[in-house]
Amino acid sequence: MLALHGLAASATTWRAFGEHAADDVELWTAELPWGVGGPTSWSHRGESAEWIGRALDAVPGGADVLVAHSFSAVLAVEHLARAPRAGRPRALVAVSPFHRRDPADFRWDDAGHYLGIFQEVFEEALGAASARRLSPQTRRDMALLVRDRVGPYGWTRFWESYLRSPFVDVGGLDLPVLVVAGEQDRFAPPREAGLLAAALPQGRLELMGDCGHFPMTERPRPFADAVHRLIAGSVAQPYAAPTRVS
Repeated sequence: MLALHGLAASATTWRAFGEHAADDVELWTAELPWGVGGPTSWSHRGESAEWIGRALDAVPGGADVLVAHSFSAVLAVEHLARAPRAGRPRALVAVSPFHRRDPADFRWDDAGHYLGIFQEVFEEALGAASARRLSPQTRRDMALLVRDRVGPYGWTRFWESYLRSPFVDVGGLDLPVLVVAGEQDRFAPPREAGLLAAALPQGRLELMGDCGHFPMTERPRPFADAVHRLIAGSVAQPYAAPTRVS
């Protein structure tokens, strides 16, 4: 299994999940260019999705399951939808993905909205991952530093991947896909996760109650259980009604 972090995050994103993963799960992680410690130059060119393929190719023997969060989930869906079957994993877990089904669903106000709340994603990440409680002001100051490091080019790479999502041929992504969303996610709307799951030939939606944008950190045990159920299901089922974890 290969797990990929989101924008301005790191492989430590998966630490809590790793503690709950089954003993027979060989968990690999990758430090992607858009990680918190990566070079800012990654965002100066397009085609970010190609890094998903590079990460998969780097796993010895290949990865049976790909788990990707947030920005990386958008790119993973895009990459796998156009990748040859031989280069695909056997299953995908898309965690807190950004996805819209119709280009007309985007409005001018959406860009301003996501620009305005961009640093709030990093604030939430710091709150979920920090080993010690940070004061609101400290957390905000740190989040602003992260936002400034990502910069306008990094934000643009996120936004253009979101804008491309209606044009991705998800109907051709014929492998089991578990879409995981937090019911209280303020950034990647759970409704969009449901639309993505419904559009996938073998998609299933898992809604995590009392959870925001980071299910693998906020609800690691239910998240791990959902992933294990995907692994155990050797034959994918058609899209089913969403499962809610309370």
